[in-house]
Amino acid sequence: MQLTDQQIQNVVKKVVDEMNQKMQGRSSGTWLQEGSQAIKGHNPKEVGIGIGPAFGKKIHHTINGLNVIDVLKEIMAGIEEEGMIPKVVRVLRTSDVCFMGNDTAKLMGSGIAIGLQSKGTAVIHQKDLYPLTNLELFPQAPLLTLELYRIIGKNAAKYAKGERVIPIATQNDPMVRPKYQVKAALMHTVETELVRDRAEPIEVYVIES
Repeated sequence: MQLTDQQIQNVVKKVVDEMNQKMQGRSSGTWLQEGSQAIKGHNPKEVGIGIGPAFGKKIHHTINGLNVIDVLKEIMAGIEEEGMIPKVVRVLRTSDVCFMGNDTAKLMGSGIAIGLQSKGTAVIHQKDLYPLTNLELFPQAPLLTLELYRIIGKNAAKYAKGERVIPIATQNDPMVRPKYQVKAALMHTVETELVRDRAEPIEVYVIES
């Protein structure tokens, strides 16, 4: 049976509503505040984190239920532990994690950034690489933990410092794709709905009350 556009929209809305209901469990007093258009930095200690259009807006939990703000804070903490400065931007022109990472890397003084989709997929990118190439890719979001996201932040910072980096060994479960395929597709649809053609990235701040 072929679904109509309205039926698809209803399914997507239901998924988003269910995810938003889980927001009651997020860290109290922490939210994301958008600033002005992101401009190119010149500080070599800057390490970027490019988040997706729906990150913290329509999608508040990754595909395996992690709070997106908690994920972001772990990545930032990993960067800071290496003596570097995390800088968050929201990429609006695309929902592709590799392009988000590459766009953000081009804005950083270090030339290094992490692309982070709302469903949790992540990539460590470098400004002078082709978008579909990368330093490290973490495609199986359902297997990523807060501890791993912190290590991703640390590795990105080490690349920025020019240190020798040991790539992160992540689990690989062949059953992840079929198990999460429908949910991943719906979450990607939600992310893509907020894409704005040719829109410039904007600054994002993590606010603690």
